[in-house]
Amino acid sequence: MAEEIKSLEELNAAVDGTAAAVEELVAPREPVRDELGRSYATGKRKDAVSRVWIKPGSGKVTVNGKDMTEYFARPVLQMILRQPFQVAGVEDQFDVTATVKGGGLSGQAGAVKHGISKALQLYDPSLRGALKAAGFLTRDSRVVERKKFGRRKARRSFQFSKR
Repeated sequence: MAEEIKSLEELNAAVDGTAAAVEELVAPREPVRDELGRSYATGKRKDAVSRVWIKPGSGKVTVNGKDMTEYFARPVLQMILRQPFQVAGVEDQFDVTATVKGGGLSGQAGAVKHGISKALQLYDPSLRGALKAAGFLTRDSRVVERKKFGRRKARRSFQFSKR
């Protein structure tokens, strides 16, 4: 069993020893890149799943073989895709290639945003703090509630008729 600690000095020595051991175990994060210098991540939102590759470039974003402005025509969806770069302070420094399936346009934009955020922090681990603080590395787990039997929708009942 463990040794018995009887004085405050012994306790401080024990705590200092464990803190040093923990610091040795925790290694700094290493960049994760493939042989072409790209980082890959998967992003998810609602029913949409995206596969995202980022590499250094001029800021070109391609989604399913189309330009971002063509695929996501609404300015709000384009703004959602630009958020991770703005938060990390690396606008127009990375080219993004993404494929996305499932869900609607809003869910797909959220999935690509999640994938870009994860790929950015894999490419450069120093960006992790800013992206995590903004909440971009957390998968938004909210999904549509299923329809229940005996009801019109998930919670809406059929109209009550008194007579």
